[in-house]
Amino acid sequence: MNKRGNDIYFITGNSYKYNEIQKLFGTERLNFRLIQKDLNPIEIQADNLYEVALFKLNSIKETLEGSYFIEDAGFFIDKPLNGFPGVWSKYVFKTIGNIGILKLIDNFEETEAHFESIIAFYFQPQDKVLTFQGIVKGKVSKEIRGKGGFGFDPIFIPNEYPNKTFAELSTEEKNKISHRGKAWIKFIKFLKDT
Repeated sequence: MNKRGNDIYFITGNSYKYNEIQKLFGTERLNFRLIQKDLNPIEIQADNLYEVALFKLNSIKETLEGSYFIEDAGFFIDKPLNGFPGVWSKYVFKTIGNIGILKLIDNFEETEAHFESIIAFYFQPQDKVLTFQGIVKGKVSKEIRGKGGFGFDPIFIPNEYPNKTFAELSTEEKNKISHRGKAWIKFIKFLKDT
């Protein structure tokens, strides 16, 4: 029987994100139980994901007992958009979406892009905050392709699969190479060593 102290709350209202993490969590033999909670943490606009993630984590510290984490991610088009949309990915996706992003690019052969993920984790037994980072590099597709994933997945082509967008990969394929998957591996290692 699971003890309450072994519960870890994933703070997110994004069911796609939760399902990706839940699949990764389910493949590991951990002494923890993952529970989704939608608490609407405060999201600031900052220059990097670390600041955003840590602020969100601390904004709910008084409303929850136990260990919990948030995962914040961004899509960065390094060439030609100098990292845009980056930390503003969620807002940009809601306002102009994938179609709007594609209109900002002239030469798709020269694009360089990456996804970055930060897991910020409050570990109650040690009253400690830890962060785990993952990055996946690739380029921008000249068209929207695929039905899987969410957000900018249909326009991101990872270097590991040069003929497919994230949205054309299975969840398992994506998790093996994704920014979220890479951050998650580091997080899992910490939990296993605990």
